Amino acid sequence: QVQLVESGGGLVQPGGSLRLSCAVGGIIFGRNDMGWYRQAPGKQRELVAFISSGGTTSYVGSVRGRFTISRDNAKNTVSLQMNSLKDEDTAVYYCNIWPARGNYWGQGTQVTVSS
Repeated sequence: QVQLVESGGGLVQPGGSLRLSCAVGGIIFGRNDMGWYRQAPGKQRELVAFISSGGTTSYVGSVRGRFTISRDNAKNTVSLQMNSLKDEDTAVYYCNIWPARGNYWGQGTQVTVSS
């Protein structure tokens, strides 16, 4: 059974930082490309950061230079370091493989950026 468990969200002021983590089980983690996705209220879920099985990364333009995705294949975890957070980063953040599989979504972790 595949499990993806996100953690690390919270309330932060604009300009602040958070580090999200995702523990992955039930798949051969090192063979999968991974992504961090987010869904803001009233909007569709979007991919914000991608990391290949080999460590190549890419980002959506709105977070490039502020967010950093990383993975630890020994621990089956993928992380997202988020700096210089903005109000518009407020969303529920999820990890999944890339491309995402619908039956892999976890509960996500809420990130709220507000003063």
